[in-house]
Amino acid sequence: MKPTVVIGTTFVDIKGFSKDSYDPQGRNLGEVKFVHGGVGRNVVEDFANVGMPVAYVGMLEESAIGQDVKRHLTEIGADLRYMVMVPEHGIGMWLVILDEQGNLAGSISRMPDITQLERHLQAHGDEIVSQAEAVVLEVDLNERIAGHVIELAKRHGKDVYAIVGNMSVILARKDLIRRTKCFICNEIEAAKFFAGDFSGSAVEEVRAWLPAAAEKAGLQSVVVTLGEQGAVYYDKETKRAGFCPPCPTKVVDTTGAGDAFFSGTVMGLIRGVPLAEATGYGARLASATISREENNCPVDKAFFC
Repeated sequence: MKPTVVIGTTFVDIKGFSKDSYDPQGRNLGEVKFVHGGVGRNVVEDFANVGMPVAYVGMLEESAIGQDVKRHLTEIGADLRYMVMVPEHGIGMWLVILDEQGNLAGSISRMPDITQLERHLQAHGDEIVSQAEAVVLEVDLNERIAGHVIELAKRHGKDVYAIVGNMSVILARKDLIRRTKCFICNEIEAAKFFAGDFSGSAVEEVRAWLPAAAEKAGLQSVVVTLGEQGAVYYDKETKRAGFCPPCPTKVVDTTGAGDAFFSGTVMGLIRGVPLAEATGYGARLASATISREENNCPVDKAFFC
């Protein structure tokens, strides 16, 4: 199998874990950790951890942090031949506070400068995409990158799997999402994309609503995650809608869970399993991830067995 090409960003997450009940107005004792993150980088590590061939097209800095990220990804088997190394501003920063239950209490982000990544894709994108098994695209990098990559994928007959960033490009160019193999999002992102509101709705209500919404939006397939309630999905080709239950676990840190669910689901689809089974892989990987303080979870290579 050829490597899946992941096009996205690298972040370093500065995580503060509150020891006791978190007080946003007061001082909170706890633990602070620096963790490798970023939507694209997280997906690359998820793929590599289960032995799926993966190549990362992103940016890294020639700094100590950048070299550490590069070393780690190389050690777990990720292909970094297409990485762009820059002197500075190639890595984003995410400052996040987790409450005593591991849930997000607040955050601030600094985005990387993706100018060099865009130039790299313009110059070498044809070669990169042509050699891929499939493409995972962080769509919200910018509209030019998203449009260019999806056109290249069409030219070379490669499936594209869209992962959500900040929704800026997705909401402005919904036509790009229609050209992807599967759109995976959470319930908040789904409400924005479909211009609806199903907060407080029962899972069965969301499952019943999804087929018509997906058909109207022209999506090939869609998965909407519902946090601890699980996920619902719809596949236009089979006309099948369904529910994926969560895998119960002790929550330590919920960051990275969405990326893990995405990774597990997409890995299953690339391996040719039905969407219903693929979402089960996603639920298992997300469950393993939220039981740890890191953004990814090393898993047994028999993950797909």
